[in-house]
Amino acid sequence: MLVTAFFLSLVILALSVLVILHPRVPLNFVRIHVGISGLPPFIALLNLVVKRTNGIFGPWHLDPLAWLTALFVLTIGVVVQRYSVRQLFGNRNYRQYFALLTLTTVSASLAWLSNNLGLLLVCWGATLLLLTLLIRLNRDWRVSSVAAARSGRLFALSWLLLLFAVAWLAFTTGHWQLSLALTKGSLAQLGYGERTCITLLLVVAVAIPAAQYPFQRWLVDSVVVPTPVSAVMHAGVVNAGGIILTRFAPIFSGDLAQVVLIVISSISVLLGTGTVLVQVDYKRQLVGSTISQMGFMLIQCALGAYLAAIIHAVLHGLFKSALFLQAGSAVHHNHQATRTTTPKTSFLWRFAGGVLGLFVGVGFWFIVKDKGYDVVSALLLGWSVSFAWSQLMTMGLGRIGRTVGFTLFIGTFIVFGIVLAVFYVLLHGSVPQGNEPHTLPIVLILFILSIGSVTGAWLSHHPSSTVFAVVYLWLVRFGEPHRDSVESHPTYLAATRFQGGRTRWMKH
Repeated sequence: MLVTAFFLSLVILALSVLVILHPRVPLNFVRIHVGISGLPPFIALLNLVVKRTNGIFGPWHLDPLAWLTALFVLTIGVVVQRYSVRQLFGNRNYRQYFALLTLTTVSASLAWLSNNLGLLLVCWGATLLLLTLLIRLNRDWRVSSVAAARSGRLFALSWLLLLFAVAWLAFTTGHWQLSLALTKGSLAQLGYGERTCITLLLVVAVAIPAAQYPFQRWLVDSVVVPTPVSAVMHAGVVNAGGIILTRFAPIFSGDLAQVVLIVISSISVLLGTGTVLVQVDYKRQLVGSTISQMGFMLIQCALGAYLAAIIHAVLHGLFKSALFLQAGSAVHHNHQATRTTTPKTSFLWRFAGGVLGLFVGVGFWFIVKDKGYDVVSALLLGWSVSFAWSQLMTMGLGRIGRTVGFTLFIGTFIVFGIVLAVFYVLLHGSVPQGNEPHTLPIVLILFILSIGSVTGAWLSHHPSSTVFAVVYLWLVRFGEPHRDSVESHPTYLAATRFQGGRTRWMKH
């Protein structure tokens, strides 16, 4: 019953899109449309909680992972549309924007609900096409058209690679149903070379929409789009790599594909972090952060930590979408801030934070010591605890400031534990556990990240060196869009005003 209600709500939502596009329908109907958009995620939430809706229903694979991704995608879509009702009011493409945004989130959610490989390809291809049209929303602006064309070419390449991988898998195993094609018996028909080629195709196919090096420029160019479009990109589009690799987890166990994905993702983590540090434009800082975070997510997939990757994808999508929607509040007036510091006390508190981080990391390792990727998880958790402690407890704000910081630290730690527990309960049994990774991928990750950390520490202590200047300028260029994707002034607005004035003169 709930499954039927969910798909029926999507049909109603699609009909609402047709009503919006009719020029005689008042624009106030957009508010009704946004209300209708809240129905599918609500029903998806009910399906996620009610375990009886799990299983194969025709071409659909309706397990908790599918319902969670659908809920995630559609919820961000509703929030962004509600935000856009006033934010984009007056835009000449107002109706088309809501229609494209709705269809993008609907097609993305259907892609992750699909059990049929052909249906998955169609829905994912439609998502990429609709996202390209959203980037080209202001088609009278040359910069927007150029960014859309460049993104569209990369999206087409990504989709074709996914098509080749899916077709190869289906024709070899004889099954177009994902649940049947990924069984042990079906995968046994694949030779080592075929399996490696399919996984390499999947790696490149997911690296492009995830904006991983060297495919990151499309996301940098896309900062010209309206801010709500940037927010909705994180609704199962930019972070789709983690979902795709999780769905194809049984086949993704080749050493070569692991190494390639780890190298690409680790480099992207370092370069994305560097972009955040050198860029002054707020949206480009967010883009650099996305590149880095998607790199971490794909590293988790490469190591077989698919549950961690899904949690990362969902939480990062929600957090980054919120940051894009509040991008307008990022500009502050110049003001002088004073801060008193107590060096001795700060050093002691920092030392305590380091010890606490080490204790948490080691404790986590001994508690969940069963997979190789737990080494990386323990290091990241320990570093995160130490960093959070240093930011909240060593700012030199006195006893009251440290009391507030300690309260926030404890509260954040508790919320973090609750969120992990909820995700584990909801997704237990539906997210596959990866095979035990070999030592080489783990050592490779630690080596690349260690080299990056040591290099960053050395550069921070030698800001006047030639190497610092070269690296700084290279990172600035890395985070810059193509020249034809930048315009000092949106000249299409001036042309629009001229055409509008001429039209009014002719009417008189």
